[in-house]
Amino acid sequence: GVVATKDSRGRLLDRRYFVHMETGLSDPNRVDEAVISVPADGVVAVMGHNGAGKTTLLRAAVGLVKTTKGTITFDGVDITRARPSVRVGHGIAYVPQGQQSFGHLTTAENLQVVADGRKRGKELVAEMLDMFPALKELLGRRAGLLSGGQRQQLAIARALITEPRMLILDEPTEGIQPSVVAEIEQTITTLTQRGGLGVLLVEQHIGFALEAAQRYYVLESGRVTSSGEGGTTAESAVR
Repeated sequence: GVVATKDSRGRLLDRRYFVHMETGLSDPNRVDEAVISVPADGVVAVMGHNGAGKTTLLRAAVGLVKTTKGTITFDGVDITRARPSVRVGHGIAYVPQGQQSFGHLTTAENLQVVADGRKRGKELVAEMLDMFPALKELLGRRAGLLSGGQRQQLAIARALITEPRMLILDEPTEGIQPSVVAEIEQTITTLTQRGGLGVLLVEQHIGFALEAAQRYYVLESGRVTSSGEGGTTAESAVR
């Protein structure tokens, strides 16, 4: 899944994801303009301080924030005005900040709710349990009783059951112990190496973001102020 876009003058930007939006002057986190390239099988990290507009950018990508200017296209299809459910149908999956799941349901039920109705539902659940083996021992436990790291793994697994072409992650390492952060990073790397999946993540953990990403963007006050190739060597430039 490649996100291709047009800029504010209507010029086509191949292999790019573009959003130009204003959510209102009363919103301090509005995004004025951001042009971000997301490869079909790689990871892009968006970083910045609190209030820079990072989450607003992601919410615009999945249709939870309306844009007033610019164009959002995915694989050549204009989804600027599309409902979130339509964007999911195109292959976009979103894991919001906060390790969200159905707390009153068990781990198994949380996975099954997403898998129900899918041709490969049973197979996909099995694949997720292989990808996140820690969840196998927690299938009968209510999600509300899981640790932050376990809930995050569950949230990512639920998103992947939809077989997305682009996975959007908002602060996936927030409040999670280092060992689980390493597991999530490895999972992201493995998924993108398979091909056919692009990952757009927002992250304040600079080390994790640059290690996982092939390219990074820094957002300040709703605008991209710098960008570059990912990797640990870029950490000094970002800081």
